[in-house]
Amino acid sequence: MKQNSPHKTKQNQRFASQRIDPACLMRIKSLELRAKSVVEGSWNGLHRSPYHGFSVEFTEYREYSPGDDPRHIDWKLAARSNQHFIKRYEEETNLCCHMLLDLSSSMQFHSLGYSKADYAKTLVATFAYFLSTQRDASGLIIFDEQVESVVPARFTRGQLRRILIELERPPQGSHTNFISPLKHAVETIKKRGLVVLVSDLLSPTEELSTHLGYLRAKGHEVALFQILDPAELHFDFSETAIFEDLESGDHMALNPKAAQANYQQQMDQHLEEIQTICRQQGVHYHKLTTDTPLESGLSSFLTDRAAWK
Repeated sequence: MKQNSPHKTKQNQRFASQRIDPACLMRIKSLELRAKSVVEGSWNGLHRSPYHGFSVEFTEYREYSPGDDPRHIDWKLAARSNQHFIKRYEEETNLCCHMLLDLSSSMQFHSLGYSKADYAKTLVATFAYFLSTQRDASGLIIFDEQVESVVPARFTRGQLRRILIELERPPQGSHTNFISPLKHAVETIKKRGLVVLVSDLLSPTEELSTHLGYLRAKGHEVALFQILDPAELHFDFSETAIFEDLESGDHMALNPKAAQANYQQQMDQHLEEIQTICRQQGVHYHKLTTDTPLESGLSSFLTDRAAWK
């Protein structure tokens, strides 16, 4: 039986005591305050650049925090000062994260008091807020059937505000085409970095592997967050009703009990296809339901990245 390392156990325990119920978090109207609540409550000291230590150009020291790799502690300095400091390198201080957010109509679905889009926006805002506190560059691409808005990745004083303003804009399109933003990312992102795709991924996956592969071939680390409502994950409906396709507008009368087995089979197959693609392309895959505390998914992502190094 596989046992967790002491480091992972302590890190997970630390997060477990500080998780915020999404229903409570979504009552906060300000997107920035939501992100701040998650970051300041749980993420302090957990930043780890995907390329730290790759560059031989040393830039500065910073104080050691739980979650850092002890291999980068300057032990000579520790002996003189009785404090532990980490060596930072040029690549670590210049992480560039590009966030691709799906705001198509299907992301408006909700069985709770907030939609998948609300949850996804909060996730992206949390990433952006955290990166700004670490002096790392972040950018945003919002898409539906096409790329709707782009905030080029950079670290400047007003970058977080620019991203938050774009996140607050009402969605325009209906259908989902996550190939469009992936193509845009491949063509426009020159410096290797972290590409984060946030979507329900409820679309055919034929071209997904190819375009994720293009990003990986260019040296990018890629993370995929699939956001699903608990009801659509398990088709948790009990009475016959009229169901509407949020992207096509089509309506269908359906007995959920009669359709549940077939729905569940197709959903499970779709999820397995996505996970297989991610494994084959070396992409971090994280499935989050909208009742999952954001801290849980994000801590899992950070732990996953640390394990890959």
